[in-house]
Amino acid sequence: MQISDFEISNRMKLLGLRQSDLKQLASLQDKISAVLGAIVDEFYQKQTQIDEVILLIGDAETLARLRRSQYDYVLELFSGRYDAEYANSRLRIGMVHKRIGVDPKLYLAAIRSLKEILSRVISSLVEDAEKAFSLIDTLDKLIYFDTTLVFDAYILSLVSEIDAARSRTEKYALDLERKVEQRTKELERIARTDPLTGLYNRRSMADLFERELAHARRKRGTLCCAYFDVDKFKSINDEKGHVYGDQVLIAVGKAILSSIREVDIGCRYGGDEFCLILPDCSQDDARIICGRIIAAFNEKFPNHTLSIGVAQKGIEDTPTTQDLISAADKKMYESKKAEGSCISC
Repeated sequence: MQISDFEISNRMKLLGLRQSDLKQLASLQDKISAVLGAIVDEFYQKQTQIDEVILLIGDAETLARLRRSQYDYVLELFSGRYDAEYANSRLRIGMVHKRIGVDPKLYLAAIRSLKEILSRVISSLVEDAEKAFSLIDTLDKLIYFDTTLVFDAYILSLVSEIDAARSRTEKYALDLERKVEQRTKELERIARTDPLTGLYNRRSMADLFERELAHARRKRGTLCCAYFDVDKFKSINDEKGHVYGDQVLIAVGKAILSSIREVDIGCRYGGDEFCLILPDCSQDDARIICGRIIAAFNEKFPNHTLSIGVAQKGIEDTPTTQDLISAADKKMYESKKAEGSCISC
């Protein structure tokens, strides 16, 4: 934080600080220097009677450092140099006081105590009462000038803290919003998918099937439904256990996801039953996709088979989703009459 010469001049004008008066004040520098030790001793004697100040000072080393700073400050009041360097040093004082936690009320009380001491010293050093009064008035204005700068620094520091706190709050809110968004998407995904296979669950399938079928009707396009299960799955569970059975179902899910097109929708209908929704797909293309699924599944479980049935909505057909599922289900049972994995259309 810096202050310009123009701002210094403006503030001094507002306070009625004239250069001629400041020169008169500077003329006391040698006399003030002679009694500076007594001035600082009296100042800290009064300050150390205040419990809050004692807590801030803390130890003898800090007190010694503060005493040296006070020596410098009093000398600067009578230095005759009230330029940008002087003003910016007052700003630094404000920043330091704010940083170490000096309450403004303590600063004001301390500066008032110092002014009283200096006013009394000036009265004793200057025999002419009228001149002494003028010098004390100039000192009072100069200390007001210093105080405005100190409090500017206090305020700037507070504003900076508020800005920083707001930035942290906004960042936290944004991070939280992103986490909520991610968590919401994750919950939506969990609600729509089967946790074992990663395919869409039955509830999601109903919505997706209706959507794709309506789209096919509007476009007068084709749509295939493939319905299948794992042959003799109950026996697999009974003979090898449910953990093994789950591994079989997981393998079916992976085979589906790795074999279908990007537009296709793979679903676990329930138990060991699966359903594929294949938009813009002919029965021949559906047979190819189902063949890929069987091949991918048999890489993991070559001794198990899948029975698949395929039903198609033609260009002119207007079946319901249940019509297509039922038709594919019937075809699946036709496949079961054959040995090994089979696809019936």
